[in-house]
Amino acid sequence: MILDSIVPWGRSLDEYRRMFNLTEADLAKTVLGVGDGPASFNAEMQQLGHSVVSIDPIYAFSASEIASRIEQTYDTVLEQLRLNADQYNWTEFRNPDELGEQRMRAMQRFLTDYETGKQQGRYRTESLPKLSFPDQSFELALCSHFLFLYSAHFSEAFHVEAVRELLRIADEVRIFPVVDLSGQRSPYVKTASSVWEKSGFSVEIVEVPYHFQKNGNQMLCIKSNTWNP
Repeated sequence: MILDSIVPWGRSLDEYRRMFNLTEADLAKTVLGVGDGPASFNAEMQQLGHSVVSIDPIYAFSASEIASRIEQTYDTVLEQLRLNADQYNWTEFRNPDELGEQRMRAMQRFLTDYETGKQQGRYRTESLPKLSFPDQSFELALCSHFLFLYSAHFSEAFHVEAVRELLRIADEVRIFPVVDLSGQRSPYVKTASSVWEKSGFSVEIVEVPYHFQKNGNQMLCIKSNTWNP
């Protein structure tokens, strides 16, 4: 992976709570964050005494390298948000600048925690569709802004294999959002849902209280029918 191809963009614990309908009971579980990038989710959860392991290919790089890349791409991301402002609901944030300030706070919190977290095994360099964790290592896997969102970049087969891998290592998988970058529901949602329903899993599209990208206020929740909350 080449760092120059990555656009780091981090979200907060509060956003994770709303994106994934996380309850206090959910936060107390062993959690895997998939594709967390420079989110402050792990750092904030650690501070609250909760257990989270975040995985992302970007963790192959140092804090200084990631910080440099954030600085290089930040203005470009904001400019793209301004150009495509009609694709978003500006109720969570008043404008792109306010969004950028919030994202930068989250990313700075991540950077402060990152090197310590790597030493503690909380940030691990892993990539779907194959992960190194033993079976059922986690109670809950959260995949934010990767699967389905980038349907144009990853095939249907990749999505099915990636979800299979997450269900191997976690009792429950939640994926947000279920739309692609154009704001349309990913064509792979139906396929993935059908595959896991036929395999005996409980599959549900759940509306969530987070709605920044237009049409993007739903997550896919998959869990075993024998799973106990």
